[in-house]
Amino acid sequence: MRSIRELYKIGNGPSSSHTMGPKKVCEIVKEEYDADRYMIKLYGSLSMTGKGHLTDKVIRRTLDNVEVIFSQESIPEHPNTMDLFMFKDDHPIGYERFYSIGGGVVRRQGEDPKEIVELYPHKYFKEIREYCEEHNMELHDYVYKYEDNDFKDYLSKVWKVMAKSVDDGIAISGVLPGVLTVERKAKKILNRIKFSSSKHVNKTQLSSAYAYAVSETNASGGEIVTAPTCGASGVLPGVMYYALEKYSYSKEKFINALAVAGLIGNIVKHNGSISGAEAGCQAEVGTACSMAAAAVSVLMDNDIDKIETAAEMAMEHHLGLTCDPILGYVQIPCIERNGIAAMRAINAAELAELVGENRIVSFDMVVETMLQTGKDLKESYRETAEAGLAAFYKNIQLQKRFIKKAEDKDNNSI
Repeated sequence: MRSIRELYKIGNGPSSSHTMGPKKVCEIVKEEYDADRYMIKLYGSLSMTGKGHLTDKVIRRTLDNVEVIFSQESIPEHPNTMDLFMFKDDHPIGYERFYSIGGGVVRRQGEDPKEIVELYPHKYFKEIREYCEEHNMELHDYVYKYEDNDFKDYLSKVWKVMAKSVDDGIAISGVLPGVLTVERKAKKILNRIKFSSSKHVNKTQLSSAYAYAVSETNASGGEIVTAPTCGASGVLPGVMYYALEKYSYSKEKFINALAVAGLIGNIVKHNGSISGAEAGCQAEVGTACSMAAAAVSVLMDNDIDKIETAAEMAMEHHLGLTCDPILGYVQIPCIERNGIAAMRAINAAELAELVGENRIVSFDMVVETMLQTGKDLKESYRETAEAGLAAFYKNIQLQKRFIKKAEDKDNNSI
């Protein structure tokens, strides 16, 4: 497995695969080619939901004199594919194909993944657990053994950005950018919970408010941390912000929890997928929920078995979750899913503390199941905005337009 630094990426939303990835690709070709004009063709999910994800805007911000083409063609190698054509004085000087594979990570066509330097010698949770037990190590010790000496400092930086994305989100009211005019809800939820006099208010719902805050920051193009992606960036910060606010954990313990959460996300990324276009929202929000559940379990001083159970349960109950963003915006149902997953992560960690020893399904098994389930999902349910909620929304809008035209016609005939 590669470094967790490649999982926790600091950047701007709204999508790690549709904005951060394409931006990185454009930066690569800009550096490698002395071009004065570019043509970029987007395929599959990049094409179908690119406008809602601001893909064309980030490309134009990164490259000068560029034509962006939204192709209707799908590329079998990967749903997030982009072709780049470079020109100098109107003569072609280069061509490249890249895949945006999720979490802001890109792969060049022809690049052999085996040639990439792997930091960790193990790739399955079972192998890692056995290694830790043999050497009397905690999971965070395992992470620090293989990451560089500055990794704890990097995690501190990651947390500062996460916390700021919460603070930014809860400070703003109004509506989010885009034609959906979605109301910002984080501040409203926070005030409702914090200042309610009702005895029945569940304070863990604060984690949901904070998850909303990050997701709304992301949807506005603000700075966030992929955990594991932009679209699922609210879950882990929401849970951790709530935990730190309520229990005032030591910095060391808090950073250890972030390290273990990163390890869980890394295992999914290596053995499964964190791309909604490849495996549905189960790969994004499901993974984020697993990461957050593992982090909470670390904060609860649970052993490795219970940490694994928390991560497994969190993923298991997201299996089959489709990726169906309305009009391609990372807003509906994405933001709400982050809020619900934050509370589910806490529930999973608490339940795992009670049943951790009686587990039958392993984390490795549920990751493999998630990947296979994602492959079995119809392409239209994998971040294309062609099915699910996205399709029903389109149908309703068409019906409204049809009714309005009919009414206008009747009124004009009177």
